[in-house]
Amino acid sequence: MTDLSTFIAGLPKVELHVHHVGSASPRIVSELAARHEGHTPVPADPAALVNYFEFRDFAHFVEVYLSVVDLIRDPEDVWLLTHEVARELARQQVRYAELTITPYSHVRRGIPAPAFCEAIEDARKRALADFGIELRWCFDIPGEAGLPAAEETLRIALEERPDGLISFGLGGPEIGVPRPQFRPFFDQARAAGLHSVPHAGETTGPQTVWDALRELGAERIGHGISAAQDPELLAYLAERQIGMEICPTSNVRTRAVANLDEHPLPRLVEAGLLVTINSDDPPMFGTTLNDEYAVAARLLGAGPQGLAGLARNAVAASFLDPADEQGITAEIDAYLAAAG
Repeated sequence: MTDLSTFIAGLPKVELHVHHVGSASPRIVSELAARHEGHTPVPADPAALVNYFEFRDFAHFVEVYLSVVDLIRDPEDVWLLTHEVARELARQQVRYAELTITPYSHVRRGIPAPAFCEAIEDARKRALADFGIELRWCFDIPGEAGLPAAEETLRIALEERPDGLISFGLGGPEIGVPRPQFRPFFDQARAAGLHSVPHAGETTGPQTVWDALRELGAERIGHGISAAQDPELLAYLAERQIGMEICPTSNVRTRAVANLDEHPLPRLVEAGLLVTINSDDPPMFGTTLNDEYAVAARLLGAGPQGLAGLARNAVAASFLDPADEQGITAEIDAYLAAAG
């Protein structure tokens, strides 16, 4: 595995399912917690964060996640977080990432939408100059906040329309948050040229994935692991090569899957789905994108060829323009050839 770890470390990658606030490093979270000490349950001690990020279930994860969101108080915090996320991804040879951002959560905490969008855009440009990584945005509805959040997320997306914005998503809890109610918002986002990338089928069954496809026009599925339970759905996803954003460690840490050995990743790959490997909220889950590729290697019995195939899948499932898609794919192929 040492040789394989070295291969993974240098493999050019694309990340399609990684959350903005959920990617805040322990150092950044600790600094922000110290700044707001006495007004947040988030510990300022990085060692204590390890215990704080132990999740009882998905609902507890959302509760903890929102407490970290509360630490982001001004545009400077937004810029710092965005730039640091890019730094960490670039260290892992990520060439391009579609970062899931929830502007509603920050705007309702007092950061004006124009200032928020200006901060992420400035950080995006600096990240390209500083680290050579391209970032794009998915503006994400926090499902637990209901239709008012959907309306505000759509308004920010369409009125502010930052240059990096390419897609429209839906996150948060699935239980008690039916996908069909969000159809009007996705219809408008898609009409405006944004891609549809909702979360579905992580903590609920295959019907949620069907709803995301039929009601929200999903072009990729965030998680979607319950598709493994439905042969008809597997065939549908495989035939249309709809990208699946799989985050194995995340699914275990939120208790969506009992343990990694029970993860349905192998079934999804065997069924011919366009599977991509992603990190979701890496510091919160004690992982990295490189770690997730190592997990995939173990679960799939994959070597360099198979891992390069997963990296190509992420490029194919991305919303890169054709020239950039070809460029990163060629880089992956050249790296694999050089590795022998």
